[in-house]
Amino acid sequence: MTMDINNRLIFTRDSSTQEHPHAKEELLNQYLVELEKQFTVSTETLKEITGHFIGELERGLEKPNQVVPMYPTYVFGWPQGNETGDYLALDMGGTNIRVCLVTVKGNGEFELTQTKYRISNEQKREDGEKLFDFFAESIRHFIEHQYGSIDKVPGTLSLGFTFSFPTEQNAIDQGVLRQWTKGFANPNTEGHDCAEMLRQALKRKNVPVQLNSIINDTTGTLIASNYVRNDTRIACIFGTGCNAAYMEDIKSIPKIKDLDLPPNEQMVINCEYGAFDSDEHKFMKSARTKYDEIIDRDSTKPDKQTFEKMISGLYLGELFRLVICELVYNGVLFLGQETYKIEKKGVFDTAFLSLIETDPTDELLTVVGLFKYFFSLETDIEERRFFKKLAQLIGTRSARLSACGIASITRKKGLLETMPSFTVGVDGSLFSKYPHFPDRLKEALVDILGPKAKNINLQQAEDGSGAGSAVIAAMTKARKEAGVHEEL
Repeated sequence: MTMDINNRLIFTRDSSTQEHPHAKEELLNQYLVELEKQFTVSTETLKEITGHFIGELERGLEKPNQVVPMYPTYVFGWPQGNETGDYLALDMGGTNIRVCLVTVKGNGEFELTQTKYRISNEQKREDGEKLFDFFAESIRHFIEHQYGSIDKVPGTLSLGFTFSFPTEQNAIDQGVLRQWTKGFANPNTEGHDCAEMLRQALKRKNVPVQLNSIINDTTGTLIASNYVRNDTRIACIFGTGCNAAYMEDIKSIPKIKDLDLPPNEQMVINCEYGAFDSDEHKFMKSARTKYDEIIDRDSTKPDKQTFEKMISGLYLGELFRLVICELVYNGVLFLGQETYKIEKKGVFDTAFLSLIETDPTDELLTVVGLFKYFFSLETDIEERRFFKKLAQLIGTRSARLSACGIASITRKKGLLETMPSFTVGVDGSLFSKYPHFPDRLKEALVDILGPKAKNINLQQAEDGSGAGSAVIAAMTKARKEAGVHEEL
């Protein structure tokens, strides 16, 4: 076992390597033909899904409690680009929290210092109060590291909380968690105001911080991207979850008409469209496989977030593993070998698919090393080629289905008709790290929307959620000082 210059696992066969029966190339090709049928999403299907998507977006704007909820965020209008100040940001995603100190400098510029704290699988199940105590402790640790001690903090710091889960808001500083996603299942949190839960945790841990906003990561990415690049009109997250946010005219949000907000103003909408097609599964039927059904059935939230489960980074590795295990059970792969390691749910990380897709060697030696090192399994070249094609199928389907959300907002808002070009700010590990994801996403947008979609600029926004929270805090402060802050 060796490592190459790119720190890839490389397995080199020697005389001690035990020979095992391997799958016949012809049989693997037969399975591959069937898998291509299941995982390939045609342009016609993409267009059909996009049409259904638009209908679900409209329903979510019209009435509350819809499958795609279209949450109002109470973030009004675009940043001016001249916002300034120092702000703390807590960014909670699927696998880590980030605590950031953001200096908003004006002129579309900011500086960000951050520390990441990993959320363990155990913490994703413990009582909600303990989870939020962990957040408060992490903020305290970060402040002590930045300032030397809590006593040296100059006054009370303002904090923006980026909370990347379906949350219903009636104000910028209040947010009720509607349901956990991304593998979280903490009791005593759903139906609770998570902003208030964080405030109470900060009090318990004596942290001198005032929480003044709670936003979704996609909302933060939209505002941060627009702050830096003012032609940004949509933001998306493609990582452990999937979601989008965009700016909607208040007059086009019928479900909040009773609030008597200025109809000509605009507000960011947090779509939460990972829930698309979660009820009857009628819109995605042609793209849904038996492996998707197994993942949904065995998840912590069956029949919830089913669109997200087909495309997000949390599930792609498991899709691959389920296909492999089916071939093991059918006597096609790994005959005479112990397969118990790969038969365990969740052991095949999506990062493994990235390694498989990008293996540069003729013999696919990275794939050899991966299966040998992590699962104690021998492979031959035909099997490794099959694994690479399967990874490509799964990764391509994810990108193509991901395009439907962007295309639906683009078409609904008429962006390609009203702007010569525009930017989509994108955050998340799939977009930034998974091979070929951006190119496959762009290709699918052109398939759905036509040649004009070539003018859609997909822009990486890696620090969007942390910086966005700070920019929104600055915007909220400016609105209050100008006397135009809505007290709801």
